[in-house]
Amino acid sequence: MTDYVIIGDGISGSSAAETLREEDPESSITVITDEGESLYNRILIKEHAKGKLPEAPISIHDEEWYEERDIDLSLNTHVTTVDPNEKIVHTHEGEDTTYDKLLIATGGTPTQLPVDDSDAEGVHHFWTFQDARRIRESAEAAENGVIVGAGLLGIDFAAVCGAQGVEGKYLMRGDRWWRYALSGDGAEIMHEGMREKGVEPVFDSGVDYFETDADGQVTAAVDPNGDRYECDFAGVAIGLTFNTEFLRGVGLEMNNGIVVDEFMQTNVDDIYAAGDITRFYDVLLDEEAQNGSWGSAKEQGRVAAVNMAADDEDEVFEWVSSYSITHFDFPFLSFGHPTLGDEHVERRYSDTEWRRIAIKDGKIVGGVLIGALSPQRTLKQLMREQRDIGEQAEVLLEPSVEIDDLAPAQSQEQ
Repeated sequence: MTDYVIIGDGISGSSAAETLREEDPESSITVITDEGESLYNRILIKEHAKGKLPEAPISIHDEEWYEERDIDLSLNTHVTTVDPNEKIVHTHEGEDTTYDKLLIATGGTPTQLPVDDSDAEGVHHFWTFQDARRIRESAEAAENGVIVGAGLLGIDFAAVCGAQGVEGKYLMRGDRWWRYALSGDGAEIMHEGMREKGVEPVFDSGVDYFETDADGQVTAAVDPNGDRYECDFAGVAIGLTFNTEFLRGVGLEMNNGIVVDEFMQTNVDDIYAAGDITRFYDVLLDEEAQNGSWGSAKEQGRVAAVNMAADDEDEVFEWVSSYSITHFDFPFLSFGHPTLGDEHVERRYSDTEWRRIAIKDGKIVGGVLIGALSPQRTLKQLMREQRDIGEQAEVLLEPSVEIDDLAPAQSQEQ
């Protein structure tokens, strides 16, 4: 009987546990998590923070789900070290768990803003269900808010402010939101969406320090320009710090995350990794990449489990990820790796419709669609097929994109 241990019960860890039980029915499976509740939908917690959704629909697996599948779930358990030679996982309670195959799916924790009083009462980070509960309670009582972090997680705070009637200031270091993936035209649509929710973007800003009252409650944010913004609620989303402290001495190759190959295997025998924490070999890009989307993490967990249960690794992780935002009157979707590319083509169709495609070495590597999402299916297929776009990039900007609109690959080679 094979002993599998999974550290982390997010979607990648849970997906791996479910797959392992299917692939190896007689095995022993242990899932260890430092959270106090089993798997929930991390995508939906933002809706709870906005006051739009109760708690019940957010839970995915209760503890009975694990019991029914004979999976040992350890909640509120912190892993302190891993011994790869003896194949033992040590926890803070002094308990040891042995393994034959180990999966690390611990993800990350939000990075704290390195400024004075960033840990004040009323300053929030957004990652867990418990975070969402606290944010909801704080926002319901707040009048003025400040948001820091001009990316996909930061915009969730803007949506919370809008939904909870908090007058918000969105402090951005650059001249636009998500400036690595959006040009000015696309970003302006998002800025206008924020304004309609009562959140004002403030560019070339940020936070130099927070001010607090005698009780330690945040009262204002001061930016590097010396401008002061009163607030009793602040949301910080400046990235993730990966949970790898317990892996010191294990010998895993690291590069802003745990390096894995296309099979989710690390450089240490019988240790795999999946989810946000991985820096994986992307077979479509032919290089290392990272991705934090829910679908990608779930598939990585499945692929890792299949290979853990197999005699030889043969299941390759090949995935075109996507991330959607539904906070505004118009839809938003990014796919693949929209911040990469040596060429970009884009077009604005209306006040709320825009498209930008990232191309590298003649092939689609990602993109962003605002307003009209129907072309995503074709664009993702072209990326999966690694179709050489050649001189046909402008075809990707037609209102409706079909595979047949592009010359076949063999015609391009003639």
